[in-house]
Amino acid sequence: MSNSPVRAQAKGAGRVSAESNSAVGEHGASKRAKAANRKSAPEPGRVADSRSPRTAEPGTPRTAEPGTRRASKPASPRASKSESPRAAEPGTSRAAKPESRLAMVRRARRINRELAEVYPYAHPELDFRNPFELLVATVLSAQTTDLRVNQTTPALFAKYPTPEDLAAAVPEEVEELIRPTGFFRAKTKSIMGLSAALRDDFGGEVPGRLEDLVKLPGVGRKTAFVVLGNAFGVPGITVDTHFMRLARRWRWTESDDPVKIEAEVATIFPKSEWTMLSHRVIFHGRRICHARKPACGACPITHLCPSYGEGETDPEKAAKLLKYEKGGFPGQRLNPPPDYPGRPAPPLGASG
Repeated sequence: MSNSPVRAQAKGAGRVSAESNSAVGEHGASKRAKAANRKSAPEPGRVADSRSPRTAEPGTPRTAEPGTRRASKPASPRASKSESPRAAEPGTSRAAKPESRLAMVRRARRINRELAEVYPYAHPELDFRNPFELLVATVLSAQTTDLRVNQTTPALFAKYPTPEDLAAAVPEEVEELIRPTGFFRAKTKSIMGLSAALRDDFGGEVPGRLEDLVKLPGVGRKTAFVVLGNAFGVPGITVDTHFMRLARRWRWTESDDPVKIEAEVATIFPKSEWTMLSHRVIFHGRRICHARKPACGACPITHLCPSYGEGETDPEKAAKLLKYEKGGFPGQRLNPPPDYPGRPAPPLGASG
């Protein structure tokens, strides 16, 4: 007697509800259990049509049994997405996906190619006429601008044109000549010391090997690669403060050690590109991608920069941050190359 209402109800509701009732057992099922089953289950007949067409076919009573895989599946892909709040956030999955090594290398090389188009005139920004002058000027450029060095060295080289001359100079006189570059006492020691080493160990000539250059007083790997790349044509990566900053902003490296950065970047680019790559990156760092206020809104490679937005993005405001020839100002060299599009720098003490 107690089973007849359940059977009548299952028969009236259709095959799907009968299958769902069979899960708890047609015999002895309480009204409370049946009511709970109705509340938790969707409307009979529709679940079978929207979730799995097979449940509506006759002769398949076990497909709707609770605890089976089919019954535990979400109603739709939309339901499964709602289970994960991060997946529902726009752009979350793309931002969280790390860049592969191959993708980074391709992007880095494209940056180099596009910088070559932006700065076809990139060059060393120290005035020099021979390897000795470039070596001394590079040592003097520590903790100051190339512009200030270029304004200072004409008088220094006019008085001491050779390593022999500078090695025999009076230190106080040298200090006075290079005072505008800062740290003039330590720098005097370095340039007089390297001049003496060139005179005594290398016949007054600047050596063209890295292992020889780094033995000279005040000469590290950065200075050595500047001299090798621009005076001897030996490829090298110059990791100065600008190169280091941009290599990190462009995700070429996460290191802040110049030697490690040099080694990591060397694996990204062919050796033949190292010297010009250094010039292009340093040019870009000095003119557009500054340390404190990058001119993001005036940058030609924003589509390749993962750090876009760290600086000023408004084009008009960013244009006011541009320096040297990009901003319509004089460059750093008093004697720039013929293809330089900007104005020469003024001599020390001159206006403009």
